[in-house]
Amino acid sequence: MKKMIKVPTSLIGCDAPQNFLMLDGCSVIEQCIHSTEVKGIMYLEQHLLLIVLEGSVDLTYGKQEYKLGKNDMILLKKATAVKYHKFGNAENDNIYDSFMFSIKDDVLKSFLSTSEIKVSKPEGEIKTGVYPMNECLVAFAHSLKPYFFDHSVVHPGQLRLKIMELLYDVAECNRNMFLQILQLHEPVRTDIRNVVEQHYASPVSVSELAYLSGRSLSSFKRDFQNIYNVAPATWIREKRLEKAKDMLETTALSVSDICYSLGFENVSHFSRIYKEFHGQPPSISR
Repeated sequence: MKKMIKVPTSLIGCDAPQNFLMLDGCSVIEQCIHSTEVKGIMYLEQHLLLIVLEGSVDLTYGKQEYKLGKNDMILLKKATAVKYHKFGNAENDNIYDSFMFSIKDDVLKSFLSTSEIKVSKPEGEIKTGVYPMNECLVAFAHSLKPYFFDHSVVHPGQLRLKIMELLYDVAECNRNMFLQILQLHEPVRTDIRNVVEQHYASPVSVSELAYLSGRSLSSFKRDFQNIYNVAPATWIREKRLEKAKDMLETTALSVSDICYSLGFENVSHFSRIYKEFHGQPPSISR
């Protein structure tokens, strides 16, 4: 297992002079082109819209699994870990070609405040789904390719307009995905138990768990305490250490792989608190 990749970042290089475009110090558009089968785990620090132009990718997102083929798209919420398995198109030199768009909160807020698109807010949560792109979205994606081969500077204003154009195209293409965009801005309040059980083994912070549950940080801590009778940070640490012991006993993963996959920052800290909790260092738990 590779160390979990945090997104936005540069994931996989391609033949272009650059494979990502930056806005306010953050990679907002990334192009991924390769001709081999690739798998790994990425942790989303921003909302992510993934579109596939060639090949396919299998995603495991929480307890759900999704498969995207050519000209499919999916919108993923930040503060979650996603397993990916990418496949090239065997009929086209095994090429896998995709774009990843990191949707920052300020751009999302600007879009929603200026958009003339009107739609009734859903009563319940709109689930993540895989949707086909229309011709406008496909054409938009291909129009971005020259940006990655042009050595000239791409101005921040251009990138903001491109992201805004993308959001308009997505909203017009698929109503459910537009409702998902609305929920990114105003998360639906969900059951705390489901949120923490699904995400505690990812490198997620307490504030990010609060966001995923649709609560403020103070409300999340209060509700969590009422349910579990312990502070969320303590509960998460203990659950991760229990999970680590199980992984050490049942898998061939190294101590460092387990450490990083469960969200611990470094191996020495992990080893110390593991020994305090289990009474022996992780190296002996095999």
